[in-house]
Amino acid sequence: MEEKPKCPKCECKKLRRDYDKGEIFCTKCGLVLDEKVIDEGPEWRAFTSEERESKQRTGSPLNHSRIDKNLSTEIDQFNRDARGTKLKMKTRERVNGLRRWHRKLIYTDSKARNLNVALGQLKRMVSSLRLPNSVQEETALLYRQVLEKGLVKGRVIEEVLVATLYIVCRKRGIPRTLKELSEYAGSGASEKAIGRTYRMLKSEMDIKVPLPDPIEFVPKYGAKLDLSGEIQERAKRILKEAKKQKLISGKGPTGAAAAALYLSAKMAGEKKTQKEVSEAANVTEVTIRNRYRELKENIDLDAIE
Repeated sequence: MEEKPKCPKCECKKLRRDYDKGEIFCTKCGLVLDEKVIDEGPEWRAFTSEERESKQRTGSPLNHSRIDKNLSTEIDQFNRDARGTKLKMKTRERVNGLRRWHRKLIYTDSKARNLNVALGQLKRMVSSLRLPNSVQEETALLYRQVLEKGLVKGRVIEEVLVATLYIVCRKRGIPRTLKELSEYAGSGASEKAIGRTYRMLKSEMDIKVPLPDPIEFVPKYGAKLDLSGEIQERAKRILKEAKKQKLISGKGPTGAAAAALYLSAKMAGEKKTQKEVSEAANVTEVTIRNRYRELKENIDLDAIE
């Protein structure tokens, strides 16, 4: 449990907040600990739940992953009235009809239908890739902006969606390659087409995307290969030195990370074949051999230790 704060002068734990003066003070010696306290509660008072609901001016936060952004109402699927009693058959049929009309009114135009398909696909992809909900929310917002600008028209939805997801992953430093993401895009989108769409979005939306850092891929591939934390840390030091010497400038980050792990494992006496490393990093053995040779010949490995 978190230790309760106490007065630095008399060590008394009975502190009081005075929101009128914006102070926190000790009730024993009177020492003022903070004089810039902000009251984050509402400025109104309520004594009943009905009064509280009537005075509230905000609802749930915006959710760009939902087509209505959490702003519209929904007819639930419980088929019960306000008291919790089951609806009669005729009433239930009427409510089902209202539910269908409600869905039709939401998806009235082509943009709404496009967004409905894209957000459904995005939810599936984020779940399969085990990405955080914040990535889903940011990707949904970016896709909405792309849709509003008319850049989705004439293109496959999955291509644009994966390109936006890749941009968000790159900006957040999440180690996901375009090849890896394209595998979850379905048969309607190819890696080359997604790459073209990604470059187009960067240009048209004026998005600054940082270069991928091979160090970000080390923990991911290290876990797949079951390598120790010590080996992974050495691989990171190898890559840092390689970056200083510009040995991996313009080279694929996945190949560099895989080669550094392979070299680090060999230095530790860990038996990992190039085939195992190439399968974990999803790169060819030739790439690993080339990067491994460059790292071994140009870096002072004794200094890395």
